[in-house]
This record gives sequence, structure tokens and C-alpha cells, in this order.
Amino acid sequence: MLTSIAMILLLGLLIGWIFSKLRLPSLLGMVAVGIILSPHALDLIDESILGISSELRQIALVIILTRAGLSLDISDLKKVGRPAALMSFVPACVEILGTVILAPLLLGVTILEAAIMGSVIAAVSPAVVVPRMIRLIEEGYGTNKKIPQMILAGASVDDVFVIVVFTVFTALASTGEVSVTSFTRIPISIVLGIILGGCIGMLLVIFFKKCHMRDSIKILIILSVSFLILEVENILQGYVPVSGLLAIMSMGIIIKQKYDVLALRLSAKYNKLWLGAEVFLFVLVGATVNLRYVASAGISAILLILLALLFRMVGVAVSLLKTDLSKRERLFCMVAYTPKATVQAAIGAIPLSMGLECGNMVLTVAVLSILITAPFGAICVDNLYKKLLVKK
Repeated sequence: MLTSIAMILLLGLLIGWIFSKLRLPSLLGMVAVGIILSPHALDLIDESILGISSELRQIALVIILTRAGLSLDISDLKKVGRPAALMSFVPACVEILGTVILAPLLLGVTILEAAIMGSVIAAVSPAVVVPRMIRLIEEGYGTNKKIPQMILAGASVDDVFVIVVFTVFTALASTGEVSVTSFTRIPISIVLGIILGGCIGMLLVIFFKKCHMRDSIKILIILSVSFLILEVENILQGYVPVSGLLAIMSMGIIIKQKYDVLALRLSAKYNKLWLGAEVFLFVLVGATVNLRYVASAGISAILLILLALLFRMVGVAVSLLKTDLSKRERLFCMVAYTPKATVQAAIGAIPLSMGLECGNMVLTVAVLSILITAPFGAICVDNLYKKLLVKK
């Protein structure tokens, strides 16, 4: 295991650095390392690490979403409330609709199988989007109209919405039944996640103000509480829907709102944690890629992903109607909302494990969506934000 960890970190950092020197996103190099080291290629990653890869990816998500919460100001969110709310579900719905229309024509799947496929590829990747939006906030690009904050908020809820929709469609495919209550889980999980995170954030603020300790210890406490929130989500699953990841982000937002000085210090420390978490996240995402399935998918699957992205961009454009954003700023929002990675890696293989006939095809399209959209979105954001956004 130790050798595998060393290879993941050293090769991930090295290849990521090489890619950044080539003016490509470092995450693309990390994904490439994961593909090379995966069981489907050189098979150099220890099985014990692969067995907990989903948990390791989740830890990385906890770090980046907490960091996002510590950088977001509630007053900023209020100013962009309507478009942020629309971006949390409209682009995903339009992309799923596009997949339902196109997948039966291009891949020969049924409408329900196309809906499952669409719900897998429709989630935007917080691991790609969040660190870039935080960088924009820190550098002051687009903050005059709260563009990074809007994308941050929308992307965080987008994942919750898509995962619930995916659960509904897979339940329908496996049992042939779906209840109306399944759809009510979406708003309930969002609201309860925000309430849970807000309450815990308030308790932590009170505790940290009364009990003085090193910031490093506070980080450990917040991380531990975050892991417990995810465990609460798992325990309540099937009874009361709660979005653990949204609760974690809400907790960070409350700390920022009520204890701004501490939030700035903690955010700096989370930036350092993200350096290592990012490597593990994207190398392990790459390790899920089976090149045999990718090669067999053909041009049709690639075309489907590209056309679905166009539908998604239309959804973003619709969400931004009646805002004061310029054409350049709207274009930036459209490309910034394209990257896919973490959710696709997490749920792409579920239809296959459920024994659904479309399982292999769904997994293939999920993998291809990571390989195509993660670098595309990251490259576009990294190279266009200074040209398309105004610096405050």
C-alpha cells in the first residue's frame, strides 16, 4: 500500500506539473497517471487502496466543498439568488433531455436507458469547478457581478439534484416502479442539508470563540465533524433524505458569515490540504477508467457527449436570462459549467453492478465524459477568465 501511495503522489505531482508547463490542466496529467496505474493497464495500485478509493475521493470532496463554503459570503449569494437557483437544476434537466432525445438515435438504447445515461453525465464536477471559482474570487475576476459565487452555489446543488434523479431512474429500470415521493426527496434533501450544516456551523463558531486552540486543531475538528455528517446521511438514507455534501458546504458558509477572521485563516490551511487531496482524487478517478470500453464506444458516444454539452450550455443560457451579465460573461458561465469528473466516477458503474443491460454503455459514456469535458472545461476556464471577466 505504501508503495502505491508513493507512486500516486509522486507521479501525480510530476505529470501534473509537466501538463501545467504545457499549458494544460494539471488534473489531466493526474487522470492520465490513474489510467496508466489502473487495474485495466499496468495494475500497479494496491487493491486495498482501490477498495477504499470511493472513500478517499469523498474525503477530497469534503476538503474542496468546505474550502468553498469558507470562501462564500451569504450576502453575495443573496445578490445572485435567482440565477444560482436556476443553475442548480435547469442545465442538468436540459442535458438529460438532450441525452434522452439523442442517445436512442446514436447508441440504440431505450428511452429509460438514455435517461439513466443522461443523469450520470449531467452532474458538473465540484472538484474541477470549485478550486477555479475560488481562485477567481481571490483574484477578483467576475466578483463585481458575483459570477464565481453564482457558479459555486449552483454547482454544489446541481450534484445533489442529479444524484437523486439518477436514483429514481435506476429504481424504475430495476423494479419498473417509481413513486412520486422519490422526486420530493430532491428539495427535502437540499433544505435539510442546508439546515443541518447551518446548525452545526453555528455550534462550531460558538465553540471556537469560547475555546482557544491552534487552527490546525480546528481543522481536524471540522474534518471529523464533516465525516460524521456524511455518516449521518448514510444512516438516514431510506428514511430522511439529507445532502451531506451540501451540509458541509453550508457549515463553512456559516463559519465565514459569523467568524470571518477565522474563516480566512482556515481557508488558507484548506488550500494546503487540497494540494494532496487533488492528486488522490484525480489519480483515483483515472484508475476507474477501462480503456477497453472506451475504445469500443466509438464516435457515436463521443458525439453524444459533445451534443449533450451543447444542450447543457443552452440550459445555462436560459438560467441567465434577465440578468445584467454581458455576452462575454454569459459565455464564460456556459463553458465553466461543462466539466464532469467526480460524480461520473462515483455512479458510472452502478447500472453495471445492478445488472442493467445498459450498464457497460453507461459506464463507457461516463468515462468518456470525464476524459472529454474535464480537460475542456478546465482549459477554457484557465485560459478565458481574464479575457471574458472584469477584474474588480
